[in-house]
Amino acid sequence: MRLEVGGDGRIQTVTPHCRPRPGDVRLGTVLPGLANAHSHVFHRALRGRTHDAGGDFWQWREAMYRVAGRLDPEHYFLLARAVFAEMLVAGFTAVGEFHYLHHRPGGAKYPTEHAMELALAAAAQEVGIRLVLLDTLYLDGGVGVPLAPAQRAFGDGSAAAWLARWHALRAALGGTAVAGLVDGDAPGGGPDARSAAGTDARVTLGAAIHSVRAVTPTAMREVLEGLPGTVPLHIHLSEQPQENTDCRAAYGRTPTEVLAWLGALTPRLSVVHATHLTSEDVALIGTSGATVVICPTTEADLGDGIGPALRLHRAGARIALGSDQHAVIDPLLEMRGLEAGERLTSGRRGRFTPAELLAAASDNGYAALGLDRQRLAPGDLCDLVEVAGDSIRTAGSLPEQLPLTATSADVRRVIVGGRVVADSGVLVPGGSGAEGGSGAEGSSGAEGEPLPGELRPEILLRDALAALHDTAAPASGERP
Repeated sequence: MRLEVGGDGRIQTVTPHCRPRPGDVRLGTVLPGLANAHSHVFHRALRGRTHDAGGDFWQWREAMYRVAGRLDPEHYFLLARAVFAEMLVAGFTAVGEFHYLHHRPGGAKYPTEHAMELALAAAAQEVGIRLVLLDTLYLDGGVGVPLAPAQRAFGDGSAAAWLARWHALRAALGGTAVAGLVDGDAPGGGPDARSAAGTDARVTLGAAIHSVRAVTPTAMREVLEGLPGTVPLHIHLSEQPQENTDCRAAYGRTPTEVLAWLGALTPRLSVVHATHLTSEDVALIGTSGATVVICPTTEADLGDGIGPALRLHRAGARIALGSDQHAVIDPLLEMRGLEAGERLTSGRRGRFTPAELLAAASDNGYAALGLDRQRLAPGDLCDLVEVAGDSIRTAGSLPEQLPLTATSADVRRVIVGGRVVADSGVLVPGGSGAEGGSGAEGSSGAEGEPLPGELRPEILLRDALAALHDTAAPASGERP
């Protein structure tokens, strides 16, 4: 089968039963593009640094706040570029970034409007991954509790102020430049100016409400009325039992019942985690047609629990997958983790079929992010992931069962918008499609070739993490 792709990254023609031509990119076993439907890129800085003290989600969160307090636009760009590169070579072709690091520690704005948001857009564009920026409303530190000092960088003060910033950001992302960081943004000297060669269709804007812990029903209603109805909307839901307890005490309803009361449970909504639900909650979400984004490796790493994914699926909800805090970045292990959780709670095998696991990682994730279908039909996005079926892990596997045997180590070429952007764990020069940017098409050696370190995610990660961990924590009055 030959796929011919237009300049817009969409499939133009599909020709079955044909011979290859000179210059064709010849692929083996191919999966549709895989979506990371829930990501916090800066949490990646905590991998391998929080396992020695026990505790739970709430203890881990304190360490997360300390990392957030060290980030400025330049460090955010470097870390996001590295993490997006890690996602891309692992087989994620699209990512929904649940983003709430809007301002300086303490809550002051950066001199450049949308500096942190544009840093994410620039990072995604340089790597070549498809980004849906889920700009997040975060107003309260808990139900009935104001923002703590550690959270002030996240807040906009009111739903109205957040909506105004969201609409301005939408205009900025749709203008003549996707990103333009300027000197003076970073407290320690400022990042280099970085600009895009025009609007990048792979960078789009969605929206998120952090949770019922962080946003009141009144503010949620204001957001629902102020956002365009076609914009994908995400929210953390019932990740912790404490959220349910506090919500019931304040509003007499579970978090799911609050969303239903507000009319928010619709097919455009994605609820993240949904771990601690009542039977009534499951029925409400299922009949609404909303998507549930399960993050198996994070929920296991933080000891959050195993949610009722199969019951939600059978009730009518779409199931998608995310890597959340990036204890693991591997879409195939997220698929396997979804099935493993169901097997562990039921004592039965084959709870989700391999086809259902693949749909969760691909079609359902793309739908949750407001992206188009992937059916290898004319007009579809040409996002593909080539997987080795003959590795030490996959040899002997039936192709349709690769979601339960392969890992990201088996990912070969990754294609986004018809361009090969990664090959065997390395970014491909020119794959991002950027003109004159850095990263995959940036600095060059004496022969004009990209420097090897710019193409290897592990080098990008090493350098970004070193820069972040070497950064002195802000003064106590400024630390979030």
